[in-house]
Amino acid sequence: MSEIQAFLAGVVLSDSVIGLLISSLILLITVFLLRGLSARFIRRHVQSPELRGKWLVNSRNGFLLLLLLGLVLIWGEELRTLALSIVAIAVAFVVATKELILCFTGSLLKSGSGSFKLGDRIQVKDFRGDVIDQSLLATTILEVGPGKLHHQRTGRIIVIPNALFVSEPVINESFADDFEFHVFSVPFKREDDWPAAQQLLLESAVRHCAPYLEQARRYMSRLGSKRGLTVPSVDPRVTIQVPTPGEIQLLVRVATRPGQRSQLEQSILSEVLSARDFSVRRPPDEPAASAAAD
Repeated sequence: MSEIQAFLAGVVLSDSVIGLLISSLILLITVFLLRGLSARFIRRHVQSPELRGKWLVNSRNGFLLLLLLGLVLIWGEELRTLALSIVAIAVAFVVATKELILCFTGSLLKSGSGSFKLGDRIQVKDFRGDVIDQSLLATTILEVGPGKLHHQRTGRIIVIPNALFVSEPVINESFADDFEFHVFSVPFKREDDWPAAQQLLLESAVRHCAPYLEQARRYMSRLGSKRGLTVPSVDPRVTIQVPTPGEIQLLVRVATRPGQRSQLEQSILSEVLSARDFSVRRPPDEPAASAAAD
């Protein structure tokens, strides 16, 4: 009781609040008196039980609505001030926790769209790696690189806020579970013997992919039927690209198992580049000219 008295003693009410409290009390007493008088009148003068009960319920609800309306009119200014304060607090809260809200939104977005799962290799902005953990606030990847064309793990862990998934596109390099496509380029000069390199690259790719090529073909066919997609051929191919007038790039595309892209690429390059030197292309008439000179 002493604590309650001390608390009440510390409460200071202004004159305006006291006036509002008195007005509310008068309104409350008036509504209750009117409700009691109306109920008494209905019970005495309405003979039908069903009609009497209906009027009693309607009168009770009507006086309750009148009480609420009167309280709103009396406390309208204070309620308006309170609402503005609540809105200001809500705006400040949203501004202060904007990043956290975006992280939750990004988590819902990536979960709902199924853009990637644990073990997939993804790229968001300049961050690229294998997904090893997911939470409501962040996604953890094991970095792969350096750059976008390499497939070696750097040993670094990158924690990506899920807010990035709201504003940035996600590149998922793990299209399939059992087999996937891998593309790498081999640059040559225009005067190099790049046709021979193209043929050797294709032969080496076919030889390295031969043990699982038929299995990959059946898997891609099932995947295309399941997803309604036209899956490209899994046979190795080497195409030509001319990025500049003096440069030739041979693009090698092979089907490989997940996690073996770098190993397959290095095996093909080591076999082809160690077989011969493609840096100088000998003219066709050079052997004949050398024989005539002898």
